[in-house]
Amino acid sequence: MLEIIQKPWPWYVAGPLIGLTVPILLIIGNKSFGVSSSFRHICASCIPMNIPFFKYEWKKEIWNLFFVFGIFIGGIIAVQLLGNPEPVVVRPKLTAELQQYGITDFSQLLPSQVFNFENLFSIKGFIMIVLGGFLVGFGTRYAGGCTSGHAIMGISTLQKSSLIATCCFMIGGYIMANFILPIILSL
Repeated sequence: MLEIIQKPWPWYVAGPLIGLTVPILLIIGNKSFGVSSSFRHICASCIPMNIPFFKYEWKKEIWNLFFVFGIFIGGIIAVQLLGNPEPVVVRPKLTAELQQYGITDFSQLLPSQVFNFENLFSIKGFIMIVLGGFLVGFGTRYAGGCTSGHAIMGISTLQKSSLIATCCFMIGGYIMANFILPIILSL
C-alpha cells in the first residue's frame, strides 16, 4: 500500500481524481474549487481592516480555509513521511540547458541553486522569488482566480472567462519558460 502512495500517479488516474472534486464540491455544498481566494479569507478573518474588499461574510467560506490547511498538512505528510524514494527525473536536454546556467542539483523538486535564502538577496533571486511571487499573487486576483479555479472549476462549469484566463495562463507560462526565464537565469 505504501508503494502506491509513494510513487507519482499516472495522469489518467490523477487527472480524473482532481476532476471529480468539481462535482463533489458542487453537489455537497454548491462550493467552487480554487485556492487563491483563501488568502483573501485569511486576511478578512485575521486582520480587522476598513478596506471594502475585506468586508464580507468570510465565515461562509471557512471551509476553504480548512481545504487549504489540508493541502498544507498533506504536503508536509507527503514530503516528510511518504517521500518519493525515486530521484527527480529531468529530461537530459533540459538538464544540459540548466547546467549552462549553473543549475546542477536535481535532487529535490526545486533546484537549491535557485531557491535558497541566500539567493533571495541576489538580483536573480529577487526577480524570481519576490517579483515573481508578487506577479503571481497580483495575477490571480486580477484574473479573478488561480489556475486551479479557472482551469478545473471554471472550464468544467462552461465559463467563457475561465477558458480565456486558462489560455492566457498557458501562453504566459510558455513565454516565461522559453524566453524570459533564460534571460533571468543568465544574470
